[in-house]
Amino acid sequence: MEKVREIVREGRRVGKEDPRRVVHAFKVGLALALVSSFYYYQPLYDNFGVNAMWAVMTVVVVFEFSVGATLGKGINRAVATLVAGGLGIGAHHLASLSGPTIEPILLAIFVFVQAALSTFVRFFPRVKARYDYGILIFILTFSLISVSGFREDEILDLAHKRLSTVIMGGVSCVLISIFVCPVWAGQDLHSLIASNLDTLSHFLQEFVEEYFEATDDGDIKEVEKRIKNLERYKSVLNSKSNEETLANFARWEPRHGQFRFRHPWQQYLAVAALLRQCTYRIDALNSYLKSDFQIPMDIKKKLGESLRRMSSESGKSLKEMSISLKKMTKSSSADIHVLNSQSACKTLSTLLKSGILNDVEPLQLISLTTTVSLLIDIVNLTEKISESVHELASAARFKNKMKPTASLKKSDSVSIGRAAVPIKSHDSDDHVVTILCDADVSNTVDQSRGETSVDSCHHVAIKIDDDDLVHEKHEVGDIHAHSCVSCDPSDVLDSSNKRISSSN
Repeated sequence: MEKVREIVREGRRVGKEDPRRVVHAFKVGLALALVSSFYYYQPLYDNFGVNAMWAVMTVVVVFEFSVGATLGKGINRAVATLVAGGLGIGAHHLASLSGPTIEPILLAIFVFVQAALSTFVRFFPRVKARYDYGILIFILTFSLISVSGFREDEILDLAHKRLSTVIMGGVSCVLISIFVCPVWAGQDLHSLIASNLDTLSHFLQEFVEEYFEATDDGDIKEVEKRIKNLERYKSVLNSKSNEETLANFARWEPRHGQFRFRHPWQQYLAVAALLRQCTYRIDALNSYLKSDFQIPMDIKKKLGESLRRMSSESGKSLKEMSISLKKMTKSSSADIHVLNSQSACKTLSTLLKSGILNDVEPLQLISLTTTVSLLIDIVNLTEKISESVHELASAARFKNKMKPTASLKKSDSVSIGRAAVPIKSHDSDDHVVTILCDADVSNTVDQSRGETSVDSCHHVAIKIDDDDLVHEKHEVGDIHAHSCVSCDPSDVLDSSNKRISSSN
């Protein structure tokens, strides 16, 4: 009785995790009930006989959870059955011309050759990814047709009935899968990538608070809950096989919703690969939160402001990407946070070169600079992820709902060359305008690195026209133009190495 209760509890848990599983079970039952009519309905049984069992077998092996998986298997099985049936009939006819003595020998040779070649082709990566099931059915059908044909006089009738029942079973699966509560693999892949972006964003925005506030004291359950919530990023490390499987199934799916037939599913895998690279850095970064060797808080706070900005701005950038991906809209909001994180990275590099850590012990310096280096890597990877998401948005033809306009005014007669379009951030009411060129403002250019620094005080009038709202904001403040140059962690490591060498 206890085992029955455990099974019931497990069933409830599985159903609550994804209610679509319950619906899928009913869909499979419906498909089997329909194709079983070949046996139960006498006129259909008279036409197909025992071959009707192939329709039942097709439903059992073809019906999968998603539309793409079902459609892929169905097409593979139908095409493989058709080709193998035709070749099997041809092999039987060719062998029968040689006489009753040589016929079984030739049939055995044909079966051996096609089985060996087909099995070898299954090892090809591209074939294995999309057509492995079809080749398996090809081997099975060719062998059965060839062997059965040796004892069966009506070989054409046998092949026709088997092909017909297989197609009927496959069509039943596909129609029920598409029109009865469909589960789209493409939608699942899209949601998975957006969720992974959000998961990494959560860690980066929470990491600095944990790193600097040292909140290990307090309720043990609360601390464990907070740490468990922080470590959700680990699910991204194990999602590669699931992402590749979903992308493979999505290629078979017809157009649905905003997903076109030739949707750039491969670009999703490119974004996912960059996310995993970022997650590896995050995993290493997380180890410093649980390390027995902790740096004193007063030393950490020397770089506190820059580290906070680097981590939080990178997290906000990933959050913006997640939102735009979920809404399937083009957005440049993430680029603002990427620029801010790069600006903080350069500020940090300047602080380190100024000798702010000269009084830090070597072991503490190594631990701190390693953390800094990992954060710089994350900032650089965030920029690459942003570029990859932009490529995905362009290839997938995401919509751009925002229609911003901007006007810039200065208190004197300074002429402004051009200004970046203002972008409204999802997480605050602030708007950022980047001046790319100013005729009367002094510019400092480093020819070796191509960096431009512009500092000036302007009166800014920002007006954003949306379909529903019109926002206006006037500010007086410093406007900074930052060149989009990735941070180099080697600068930080070189600075720390020089400090350690001098201390020794």
